[in-house]
Amino acid sequence: MLTTRLDTGRIRAARRVIDPVFLDSPLYRCDALEPVLGCAVSVKLETANPVRCFKGRATEVIAHALGSGAVVCASAGNLGQALAWSGRRRGLDVTVVAARSAPVAKLDRIRALGARLELVDGDFERARERAADIARQHGIRLVEDSLDLETCEGAATIGLELVEQAPSADVVLIALGGGAMATGVGHVVKSLAPGVEVVCVQPLGAPAMTLSWRQRRVVTTESADTIADGVAGRFPIPEVLDDLLQVADDAVLVREESITTGMRLLLDHAGLVVEPSAALGVAAVLEDRERFAGRHLVTIICGSNVDPDAFRRWTSR
Repeated sequence: MLTTRLDTGRIRAARRVIDPVFLDSPLYRCDALEPVLGCAVSVKLETANPVRCFKGRATEVIAHALGSGAVVCASAGNLGQALAWSGRRRGLDVTVVAARSAPVAKLDRIRALGARLELVDGDFERARERAADIARQHGIRLVEDSLDLETCEGAATIGLELVEQAPSADVVLIALGGGAMATGVGHVVKSLAPGVEVVCVQPLGAPAMTLSWRQRRVVTTESADTIADGVAGRFPIPEVLDDLLQVADDAVLVREESITTGMRLLLDHAGLVVEPSAALGVAAVLEDRERFAGRHLVTIICGSNVDPDAFRRWTSR
């Protein structure tokens, strides 16, 4: 019996308020990858939507509940885009706080979608502090990714689709950052298909949540050094860690070279342009082929918002 903050009934209800453009994302066997990786590989493509990432599932739930007014969030880029998109459709006043070093392509898209964008020096954790300040000063809703249940249960709708689309799956590989997707999808998989192994994957250069999972307590890091900006947090949220401990069978760390190789393989063998976070699942297989050999795994392609020049540089190595 799972004892997470999430509820499968609420997750099913969340699916009913999400714009269909974010739902029923393709899941298919990628035969071309299988000889390279030595296992059966299916990809769940969360990039074929207006914000090119899975975050729209969560922001649709949040925006539906708010109805009107103002909202602020901190974002590495994708949550901000998604909240701007959902807010614009409903007339919400959206402010996004991001690090000045965030990918330009993501920042430009946030502005194009009509959100107010405030940039801060430092990393995502500094952006999170500033967003909380704005919420307090103006008395508006603060959206906290992974802490707010809507962000986890919106992402969990991926899991509802996955267990129906891939009944033969042995393993689900999930990018791990703040934990919204990992806890959301993990909750559904463990509730509806408990025999499927849930493996979370994080960069070696941003290991805070994985270290916390391994030690069963919050472990913070002084810095995060990875090209996978979408999962580069340093301060795990205790409530999210508690959920992750219930649903994750393993949490692994991968090197930057494996991430870029994974990006290149997804381009060469699947025709997919992905951001580094979306290649973490493939990177995990590359680093432990024996573990996954002969098994059927599903990896969630969680985003494709990547700077073209950076993508060419990373994939041409």
